Amino acid sequence: MLDPLSEIPFNKPSIVGNEIYYMAQAVIKNGHISGNGPFTKKCEQWLEDKLGCRRALLTHSCTAALEMAAMLCEIKHGDEVILPSFTFVSTANAIVLRGGVPVFVDIRRDTLNINENFIEKAINSRTKAIVPVHYGGAPCDMATIMSIAHKHDLWVIEDAAQGLLSSYQDQKIGTVGHIGCLSFHETKNVISGEGGALLINDERFIERAEIIREKGTNRTQYFRGQVDKYTWLDIGSSYLPSDLIAAFLFAQLQECGRLVEARRKLAEYYGQALLPLAEKGFFELPSSERVFAGNGHIYYILVGSLGERDQLIKFLKKRRIATVFHYVPLHSSPAGLKYGRVSGTMDVTNDVSDRLLRLPLYYEMTSEAVNRVVQSITNFYKTVGRKEKASA
Repeated sequence: MLDPLSEIPFNKPSIVGNEIYYMAQAVIKNGHISGNGPFTKKCEQWLEDKLGCRRALLTHSCTAALEMAAMLCEIKHGDEVILPSFTFVSTANAIVLRGGVPVFVDIRRDTLNINENFIEKAINSRTKAIVPVHYGGAPCDMATIMSIAHKHDLWVIEDAAQGLLSSYQDQKIGTVGHIGCLSFHETKNVISGEGGALLINDERFIERAEIIREKGTNRTQYFRGQVDKYTWLDIGSSYLPSDLIAAFLFAQLQECGRLVEARRKLAEYYGQALLPLAEKGFFELPSSERVFAGNGHIYYILVGSLGERDQLIKFLKKRRIATVFHYVPLHSSPAGLKYGRVSGTMDVTNDVSDRLLRLPLYYEMTSEAVNRVVQSITNFYKTVGRKEKASA
């Protein structure tokens, strides 16, 4: 029985297998806890085998993977890169750090992903790449995006931070574009605290990616015995994670299917439990197609207004239920106004960012906890929310 006074966190990291054992093994048996050790290689092999990319390179974060991708695509001062405004800051920062200009376009209302119909209007002679973001693990329309990229000779960098094991048609997302970027942050389905991976799908990038990840040196080739000493060859930084992090991650990857399936079932359960309220017009739910196409990373509702969302967050917080909104649109942020530009209108982005509320969702969450969240939301709309709508 769930204690009605116990806290329901928004997110909760979990131990699901051999995480602690593998970390001890990295120290005691392998004697290697710095980067690019045995567990790093195991994780990279797993990603290559399960996802089907040409080469996977672990990084200390998805932010690092995005920065590496911008270097590999040779984003330079004045180059423009098209992306949604409804994303995390790292997507744009990777471009700005190279001197590039993020060009923000609006999102689709059904998927909250970049609206592929607006991409071509944003392209000009300075455009270098497109960065589709698979929001919540639901796939973008990659066929259209790749067709546009091919037509205009542009790179495609998939921000698949939230999308491990989600598929687009017969391919795993992150493996459709030229480069993909994953996150293993503790809020994701598969975690290592902090962590990420660069998925290389165009073999022309492999050798340089290894050099960039090793601070601009050919150290990886040295350890493979391909050169007798390593030296500085290119730009780069310290993008490798510790093998302790990789050891934790490998245990999670081994249980990846179970982790994703549990979250998908919770997302489906939310949808069924909240449907009666949605049918009464209190809020909107994500489409069932979106939930089934994703990997159970998030579940959200779209309430009536910014004020209503603030009230609902406070109402749930008093009942020890943690909920959060998501992105403040990058195009309207101080840095977005300084470094980027907007193409077209941002009607959907502005609307969704004010109304979206993410509900608790984590591997160990029970259906009983979901029921408590749903009942609390129901109680809100019987009292506070109904008064809000009446006065609107």
